Amino acid sequence: MRRTIAIVVSAATVAALSAVAAPGPGPAIAAPGTAKEQVRFATFNASLNRSVEGELVADLSTRDDPQARNVAETIQRVDPDVVLINEFDYAPAAVDLFRDNYLEIGQNGADPAEYPYAFIAPSNTGVPSGHDLNNDGRVGGGDDAYGFGLFPGQYGMVVYSKYPIDVANARTFREFLWTDMPGAMLPDDPTTTAPADWYSPAEQAVFRLSSKSHWDLPIQVGRRTVHFLTSHPTPPTFDGVEDRNGRRNHDEIRFWADYVAGPARSSYIYDDQGRYGGLRPGSSFVIAGDQNADPHDGDSVDAAILQLLDHPLVNEADAPTSEGGPEAAALQGRANATHEGDPAYDTADFADGAPGNLRVDYVLPSRRLKVIDSGVFWPTTADPLYRLTGTYPFPTSDHRLVWVDLR
Repeated sequence: MRRTIAIVVSAATVAALSAVAAPGPGPAIAAPGTAKEQVRFATFNASLNRSVEGELVADLSTRDDPQARNVAETIQRVDPDVVLINEFDYAPAAVDLFRDNYLEIGQNGADPAEYPYAFIAPSNTGVPSGHDLNNDGRVGGGDDAYGFGLFPGQYGMVVYSKYPIDVANARTFREFLWTDMPGAMLPDDPTTTAPADWYSPAEQAVFRLSSKSHWDLPIQVGRRTVHFLTSHPTPPTFDGVEDRNGRRNHDEIRFWADYVAGPARSSYIYDDQGRYGGLRPGSSFVIAGDQNADPHDGDSVDAAILQLLDHPLVNEADAPTSEGGPEAAALQGRANATHEGDPAYDTADFADGAPGNLRVDYVLPSRRLKVIDSGVFWPTTADPLYRLTGTYPFPTSDHRLVWVDLR
């Protein structure tokens, strides 16, 4: 039987960690000190967010929510060993409900997926800042939260794993202040002559870098530890000429680039428990999540995602592709016809007028880890599983699950 461990950190850090632990029987779980020949890491922006607080728990309390069934089947078809789900509202009860009522129930002939370990923690989304962050003269609403959301935890994230998560050594960075990043790309108010002043000094003193959070989760794969570095930077849109969201997106991505680079670049970083520093040099890691940035197209700040793709410690070889992405781009046309990037790498089916389909979801291992295989779950229209992706309004999500097999 699984048990739920809830670790509540002091109110000063406002960080709560919930870990679902205790291994259960099943051939997919490696015994202590062993590991499979290869391990599949994945990320999936599954759009399991809801418009009202508590609605996700209500939906997952039954076994007949169509979208949740599609999300579960997508995960079952790909069968990752470790998977990050973006846009999963922060609700610890929902973690077990989704696992018990969907993942562990075979969907449409797919084999059940057994995940005895999971991790969820609070998100900055929907948490009131008490400030007028969008400078519209009013305080309140999603734009004035630390991360856009209509209630605390909307658009959060969760990790499911077949391997143990070292919760005691997990790190969250939800409260890290943007202004504490050296050379931060803080937005500028174009109506004044002062630099980087979109946010007032009082706002900069509380404004957090993470629009959701950044997590470092040590995954115990046999005798080896792989740090699963997860996040979901803000979309680089829905702002004005100050580009406050585009700049924040850039620096949310930069956070991981600095974190894995060594003490010279990461010494400024502190976590929600007050511990300073980044990843220990030589550690194995996998950076995962919907980064909301394409290397060639879209609205992100130029080279935002290249901070990771061109990072000397990141293995970008054999980037995941699909056959469905090029087919969708050709069928939909419009903005897709003008893109510079190869649609085989696309991971999201966005509006055809703008920005078109983009590569925004990533699973990026460290160079110490060998890539065996990879893919984007985007079936072609001739594939029976196309029903799981489809076209707008999407039966599951406008994003596609991305996976990488590592030896």
